[in-house]
Amino acid sequence: MGANAATLRAAAFAAGLLFLLLVPLGLSRYGVYIMSLWAVMTIAAMGLNLTLGYAGQVSLAQGAFVGIGSYAVAILSTNGMPFIVPLLVAVGLSFAIGWLLGYPALRVQHHYLAFVTLAFSTLVYLVFRNEEWLTKGIYGIMGFKRPTIFGISTATPLAFYYFCLAMLAIATAFLAWIVRSPWGRAFVALRENPVRALSLGVDTRRYTLMAFAIGSAMGGFAGAVYAPLVEFVDPTPFTLALSLNILMMVIVGGSGFFFGPFLGAAIAVLLPEWLRFAHGWYLVIYAAFVMGLLIYSPTGLLGVADRWTANRKTRRASAERAAASASLSPEKP
Repeated sequence: MGANAATLRAAAFAAGLLFLLLVPLGLSRYGVYIMSLWAVMTIAAMGLNLTLGYAGQVSLAQGAFVGIGSYAVAILSTNGMPFIVPLLVAVGLSFAIGWLLGYPALRVQHHYLAFVTLAFSTLVYLVFRNEEWLTKGIYGIMGFKRPTIFGISTATPLAFYYFCLAMLAIATAFLAWIVRSPWGRAFVALRENPVRALSLGVDTRRYTLMAFAIGSAMGGFAGAVYAPLVEFVDPTPFTLALSLNILMMVIVGGSGFFFGPFLGAAIAVLLPEWLRFAHGWYLVIYAAFVMGLLIYSPTGLLGVADRWTANRKTRRASAERAAASASLSPEKP
């Protein structure tokens, strides 16, 4: 069964990758933009999933880090920097700020920590809006172009989509390495029982800070890709609503599941577009679907699949035990 399950997972992964490579070929310019936005939001949700789903640290500031990454790329690109430099600055700056934001998590938890990160998100938005000397305020920053990578231009929508897909692949590989490393196991221990993790020798202080820093860096990485996608950066997209939307992606997809952000971002970004045939009712249908899902399965879409798989294994094990018991019982004369 293990070999069959591994084969099915590999086949599903290959089918998903093939779908992502081929689907934009039949889409309009706007459709390709939406798929690119899905890739960017998935990266941001993956970062929050590491902080919340794996390490158990509540954050309402992921949208702020997407904004920090976007502004870093916009400001440096308009000053003639090649894309790789703003990208590294966006990731490094988000990592450093995320590390500092992690310090309140050493003293407060749960909804108290949520309020701290909420205050930070509001502060960052006010900086974006009011510090015109740096961010141009409500007028925004424009005039920067999509990057050229190894001599290949990403100016067309299709080329930039594949660039976003490559950035998503890099983020996925990085997160997979983190989750499978001792860091990932320490994050899970921190989420399940911090006191017990500390008693077992886990440096809970350091891993709490690392969870915030790495998750924030992935938010900055997403923002660095978002800026050239829209080619105009202003404060409007980076309100608290973005952080709440990313949080919803994590919860709807399945907090703590590796591929949860992929499904959650698809629900948040793609589903409203697919429901536009309903005209004015599409947002009502979308909201009803999300509420119904979370009432039925608070662990999200992958939580439903995980529960179904667990129930199936339990029924199979019960059937095997019953068959074994019947074979061992003496026959009646």
